[in-house]
Amino acid sequence: MDLFILGAGMGVVGGLLPNPLQMIALAQVAMGRWGRAIFVLTVPPLLLDAALLIVTLLFFRSIPLGIAHYVAYGGGLFLIGFAGRALWELRRKTPAEVAGSSMYTLAGVSVAALAEVAAPGTWVYWITVAGPILAEGRARGYGHVVPFFAGGLTGYYGAAIVSTCLLAWGAGLHKSFKPKLFLIANVLLLLIGLSYLARAFFG
Repeated sequence: MDLFILGAGMGVVGGLLPNPLQMIALAQVAMGRWGRAIFVLTVPPLLLDAALLIVTLLFFRSIPLGIAHYVAYGGGLFLIGFAGRALWELRRKTPAEVAGSSMYTLAGVSVAALAEVAAPGTWVYWITVAGPILAEGRARGYGHVVPFFAGGLTGYYGAAIVSTCLLAWGAGLHKSFKPKLFLIANVLLLLIGLSYLARAFFG
């Protein structure tokens, strides 16, 4: 259950933090194209995560489990540092600055997806957070870590779809609500980082 909660928490954070794919989905919602919006929010991230899961699995099958344990410490510290920096930056920006973001068209889905793959945070997550979980699965059986990834998918898609619907209500709500999403997501990320660090220490 703890792995499911940890995975769901990470998924919710990922779904709440606006990204290029979500901006494309918002543009489609604004035009009444809900089918395309749901497709953009679900299919590209699922394909990307499947590819990154395979890469990470192959990598962590070839390194000693002791190294994976220490990598987990790095993952916890990264999550805490990332959340702390984001919260600090949030204090220095106006709601309008936080809400400002570029809008994309459906034709830019592939570019937005590649941007997600190229983002350093994506690789840091898979190597330092999901990787040690996979290493744990290697030691205790991969069925043991399925709840982490199931929770991640549930949390991500649930949060992404709900937050996109809320942001699509209108420009006024969009501008006032997005800073709150950043705040909620990064406070949650800070708590997850602390729990992940504690899990690495006691596990």
